[in-house]
Amino acid sequence: MKIGIIGAGNIGGNLTRRLTALGHDVSVANSRGPHTLTALAEETGATPVPVEEAARGAQVVVVTIPLKAVPGLPAGFLDGAAANAAVIDTGNYYPQQRDGRIAEIEEGLTESRWTERQIGHPVIKAFNGTYAQDILDKPLPKGAPGRVALPVSGDDEAAKKVVRDLIDELGFDTVDNGGQDDSWRQQPGTPVYGNAGDVEEITKALAAASPERTPEWRA
Repeated sequence: MKIGIIGAGNIGGNLTRRLTALGHDVSVANSRGPHTLTALAEETGATPVPVEEAARGAQVVVVTIPLKAVPGLPAGFLDGAAANAAVIDTGNYYPQQRDGRIAEIEEGLTESRWTERQIGHPVIKAFNGTYAQDILDKPLPKGAPGRVALPVSGDDEAAKKVVRDLIDELGFDTVDNGGQDDSWRQQPGTPVYGNAGDVEEITKALAAASPERTPEWRA
């Protein structure tokens, strides 16, 4: 597939490494410009592009940038994407640590629903509670004992299937965490966040989540 990745930090960089190794055509962008991505491009064969061009023709677009930077994405950055492109949101709200106060999220809007409103496109929430190094170190073949499972939420079932199939190809199982209004179950501070369990463990962790944010995760 043609895949655009916006953000070349730990998650974005390691997804670029794995997805290119699997044979996907990956374009990668960051806020500092393509000239800063030369080393990653040489390592992986990905194409460094400006943010405005990352989604051009892409069937999957990964937005993996700090939440506070989402409103600054260029207007229309998804306009050139393939029809029915799946947009993956890996983001988390870190009010004390990085993002500052976002009123709508503090008032109960899920983080990915907020992101959808900023970019004007439905998203599939995935990889947000995954350690970046696990993307490189923990893939296992389908059916292998102890295969790590990732929670995935979103309202667009067709896009969700594309994302779940891609995660399976990357070497991980998935657990369907419902629509975006249920995506709070995989936000920071919940039992599933940072949890590298299998399908059974992740399913239990999602069920055990509380919608009440702990003080650490509030502004």
